[in-house]
Amino acid sequence: MAGWKFKLGAVIAAASLVGMAGAADAAQCGNTAAGFEAWKEQFADEARAQGVSAAAVTALKGTTYATATIAADRGQKSFRLSLEQFLAKRGGSAIVARGRALKQSQASLFASLEQRYGVPPGPLLAIWGMETAFGTQRGNQNTLSAVATLAYDCRRSAFFTDQLYAALTLVDRGILSPGSRGSMHGEIGQTQFMPKSILNYGTGGSLDNATNALASTANFLKAHGWRAGAGYQPGEPNFAAIQAWNAASVYQRAIALIGRQIDGEGPTARR
Repeated sequence: MAGWKFKLGAVIAAASLVGMAGAADAAQCGNTAAGFEAWKEQFADEARAQGVSAAAVTALKGTTYATATIAADRGQKSFRLSLEQFLAKRGGSAIVARGRALKQSQASLFASLEQRYGVPPGPLLAIWGMETAFGTQRGNQNTLSAVATLAYDCRRSAFFTDQLYAALTLVDRGILSPGSRGSMHGEIGQTQFMPKSILNYGTGGSLDNATNALASTANFLKAHGWRAGAGYQPGEPNFAAIQAWNAASVYQRAIALIGRQIDGEGPTARR
């Protein structure tokens, strides 16, 4: 994905294509690899009818059933841990320490982001650290195969069908390539954006670049109601924006806590 550029205004029009996904007759979902190839053919026909380009349809047809993605989707046990257990498993103390160092060394970047979006450094650094260990663990799963597999899988087919249409739109626009790689559920870049979020909240440039990814993350939070100067702990106004980032309650609370500690409030994350 390195080197691509786009502006948010130029991709808003793609929302109409993504939204049309629900109007199509849904391809038959399945719970094993056995029906994936037939599903691809049916979905490809639907995608053509929705105006997806031949190049994007070809990319879709080149996807393979992502067994590792299905295993990861079924095995998200860490989200059932207590907050203390979750922080220990995810390295909360290390994220706080590294986040505090980056807040100092990249002070001008985080000051500019806060001025533009109203989001302080703490939650941005908490998300960056939690998602990819500050860019060191961005995943090696084929993005298009992961999203296609989850769109086919019956467990969350509707959600990932929207994501797949968004991914195909990104392919159409040259933003995503058939060989792009990321995490198990199709997340991309330093802070792990899903395809639909790239369309809606990306601010330009490759999300493998930390500055671009952090700006897009701040834009996501602002778009979900972040108010400059308001608190972001549970029960405070900006916690809802963190909830929009990830649906898991323990993750939300961890981001709020780690962010507060990075911003200089409270002790180092407990183990």
